[in-house]
Parts: sequence; C-alpha cells; structure tokens
Amino acid sequence: MRHRNAGFKLGRNTSHRRALLRNLVTSVLVEDRVETTVAKAKAVRPHIEKMITLGKKGDVHSRRQALSFLMTDAAVTRLFETVAPRYGDRQGGYLRIVRTGFQKGDGAETAFIELLGAEKQLEVKRQKREDIKAKKRAELEKQLEESKKEDEAKGGEAAA
Repeated sequence: MRHRNAGFKLGRNTSHRRALLRNLVTSVLVEDRVETTVAKAKAVRPHIEKMITLGKKGDVHSRRQALSFLMTDAAVTRLFETVAPRYGDRQGGYLRIVRTGFQKGDGAETAFIELLGAEKQLEVKRQKREDIKAKKRAELEKQLEESKKEDEAKGGEAAA
C-alpha cells in the first residue's frame, strides 16, 4: 500500500527525477510547448506553476529562487519578462495538458504540455518554419532545373 506516499516517482531515483523535472520546466518556459509522457506532464505541472508564481512576484528573492531551480539564465529572463506578465490577473491554472497518442517503443501515452496564451507565439514559430521550408524547397527546385539544363547541354554535345 502507498498510504501517504504522494508524488510521482517516474521510475527514477531522486537526483535523476529532480534533473528531469528541472529540464522539463526549463524547456516549457523557453519553448511554450513540449511533448512528453502524460505522467511526466502531470508531475511537472506544479513546478511550472510555482515558477510562474515566482515570476509574478518579480522581486530579487524570487529571481534567485528561480535561478536555483531553472537550468539556464535565458529561461529565468524569459520567465520574468514575458511569461509571468502574461498571467498577471490569473490565479493559477497556467498550463494545458493535451493528450496526443502513444509512443512507438513502449506504448506510453504522450501529451503536449503548453502554456496558456502562447498560441500567438507558437503560430509565429510555425509560420517561420514554413517559410524556411518553402525557401529551401524553392532552392532545391532551382538546383534541379539547373542540373537538368546542364545534363541536356552535355547530352546535346555528346550527340553532335
């Protein structure tokens, strides 16, 4: 029986679990959305909410507490400058967990954990990716046309 043994163990020892959660919190705050397993998403939710609450306080002590937990200075800066002000009037509930399917290897259920209100930023990122793909595609088509013209020119010279 697991009476009074709350919390997610995630099949890891304490230091590994702490490192995993710190990495996930940092990634969510930097990227706005991360795909992971449902168990990890549920385990990391309270940690992210605590970080956003620290960001909403905005004082030096809160910044130092966030620095001691998060993995990068960029994540702390983004937390205090962009993420926390987004939720100024909201009392908790900063995340959404959306189930997406199952992993191929072990069949674990996967989910996106994302910050609410990040749709605009995610759409901008998606648009940038699509623009880069279109640009690469156009360059490849141009190279193919040039190589076809060169092949035709070589073929014409060989026939003559």
